[in-house]
Amino acid sequence: MRCKQLYTGRIGQVGLVYMPQGVARGNVRADLGVASGMAEVFRANGSGAALKQGMKPLGLRIEVRRSSTGEELEPRGKRSAGRNTSRIATMANTTELSAPGPKYDIADLSIAGVTGLMLAYTVLFLCVLPMIGKLAGGRDFVVYWASGQQLVHHANPFDGDAMLRIEQAAGLDTKFRVGLMRNPPWAMTLAYPLGFIGLRAGALLWSLVLLGCLLVSVLMLWRMHGRPGNCLHWLGFSFAPALLCVSMGQTSLFVLLGYVLFLRLHRKHQFLAGISLWLCALKPHLFLVFGVVLLAWILLSKSYKILAGAAVAMAASCAAVYFIDPAAWSQYAQMMHTYGIETEPIPCLSIMLRLWLSPQAMWLQFLPAALGCAWALGYFFTRRHTWDWMKDGSLLMLVSILVAPYCWIIDESLAIPALLQGAYLTRFRPLLAVLALASVVIEAELMSGCKLFSNSYIWTAPAWLVWYLCATWNRGMQTMGDHNGEVEDALQARR
Repeated sequence: MRCKQLYTGRIGQVGLVYMPQGVARGNVRADLGVASGMAEVFRANGSGAALKQGMKPLGLRIEVRRSSTGEELEPRGKRSAGRNTSRIATMANTTELSAPGPKYDIADLSIAGVTGLMLAYTVLFLCVLPMIGKLAGGRDFVVYWASGQQLVHHANPFDGDAMLRIEQAAGLDTKFRVGLMRNPPWAMTLAYPLGFIGLRAGALLWSLVLLGCLLVSVLMLWRMHGRPGNCLHWLGFSFAPALLCVSMGQTSLFVLLGYVLFLRLHRKHQFLAGISLWLCALKPHLFLVFGVVLLAWILLSKSYKILAGAAVAMAASCAAVYFIDPAAWSQYAQMMHTYGIETEPIPCLSIMLRLWLSPQAMWLQFLPAALGCAWALGYFFTRRHTWDWMKDGSLLMLVSILVAPYCWIIDESLAIPALLQGAYLTRFRPLLAVLALASVVIEAELMSGCKLFSNSYIWTAPAWLVWYLCATWNRGMQTMGDHNGEVEDALQARR
């Protein structure tokens, strides 16, 4: 428990007592004079105070009257027999607090249960992976590994026939079509080292690196939110699209790491923030809406160091790609013309819109992204003077994922920063349980036989956006209520 002196004047000292959650008010005894100055001032009044996680106001105001010599006087009003009722305690060394056991609600139990199940599944998968070669060959990882094999032997990594032979020899089922890297050519710098590693060792190493990207990203977000003393960041560790990305061996978690690094560095280390955007450029189609606002913000705030860092990183990677495969760009262009995405059964809004209206009209697939960019510029313009990438950029990223020209469920790992921000803001605990159970639903669909290209997953991207809006709206209503309460208290005090 902590106490902070808020006011000193003729009537004495007025303080506000804070206590850890779970400690009964009736068991608190302390001396204001002992504890003065122990805590930070969170707010000048107790209503709606923005407290540190794990602390809450008792709602008590303490008035202690002292004489000119500093001796504490009896308060005005009734005297209690045998003890001074004006003295409200803070913990001293001799104070004993009888704290009841912790109470858990459905949100805590849901988060703990889902996190345990998801991480247990991931650990089991990583343990089994080196022992079953066919398992490694049946993942998206085999595409990056086969591309690395082609690059090391100075062959074309976009040759469909050669890639299919390598992938089937690695364990790819013959009923699946050839897998090719659709990432831009600068992503070859990630695939190239895999050409020097065997299939099973490379699959394990790749999965561990992806898992490390997830852990680092979530921990950075936890630190950026002030290291709250709760388990809400476990929602990021157990987010189903992210763990699916680990099990499939996709590169979306590299993109997530780049996005979080940008959020972490863009204020004080803009050049490094620009370099981190290179990881985001591994899947640029997911950042169309985000990128338009980013460019407008850079020009308006004159943050040109971000552009410089991004340009340096891109130039270095393109030079490395030219050294590895001088014909990479022409080979990539030919592959995109031959193996386009128009026949890919990807469960996302843009492709469903095209297939529903006119399957041959590819421009329809980019229409949601164009409308999203127009909305994003208006959204940014109204907030340009107070723009905050952590707060305002969260909604922007969720919309960018929703209207992307194509987006797999594993790419929705990029929603983690926004969802964690919503989890930290909301005080409606059932929403946290809903978010945790959504991961269970996704895993249940996968285990029931729904492939990643099934339309059963089309609900996920809209669901993250709706959940975030509900979480932040609930917080906004609570803040408005707190403000109204403060105004009423002020008016009553003036009367």
